Amino acid sequence: MDPFLQAAIEEARQGMAEGGIPIGSILVIDGQIVGRGHNQRVQKGSATLHAEMDCLENSGRLKAADYRRATLYSTLSPCDMCSGALLLYGIPKLVIGENRTFRGPEDYVRSRGVEVEVVDDATCRELMQTFIRQSPELWSEDIGK
Repeated sequence: MDPFLQAAIEEARQGMAEGGIPIGSILVIDGQIVGRGHNQRVQKGSATLHAEMDCLENSGRLKAADYRRATLYSTLSPCDMCSGALLLYGIPKLVIGENRTFRGPEDYVRSRGVEVEVVDDATCRELMQTFIRQSPELWSEDIGK
């Protein structure tokens, strides 16, 4: 398995262990992890701390040239908000663990020049399917339904 996707899965598991939503994200530049995050909406009572947003926040201030060499990994297809952040910072590549349980605006992101790779990883899928079965109300809240 891709070690960066594995790191994102570890973040997702950490979020689940904290009582949150099991989605993890990693930012990689030049083969090095520069940021990690997991969904913390529940843990921090946040409206915006999806995994990708937490990851970007934990990456700190980076230069535009750094973002242009980055790859964002997410265990789940990013929502509109997180996809917007990816586009805002000019991150050229997105690796998605799975998009069966939720699919964000992948076609739009591709149309804006981002390379999108969907791994369709069974572990990512299982984490989300289990969570959605156990906490459907919380899941609906997280995706704005």
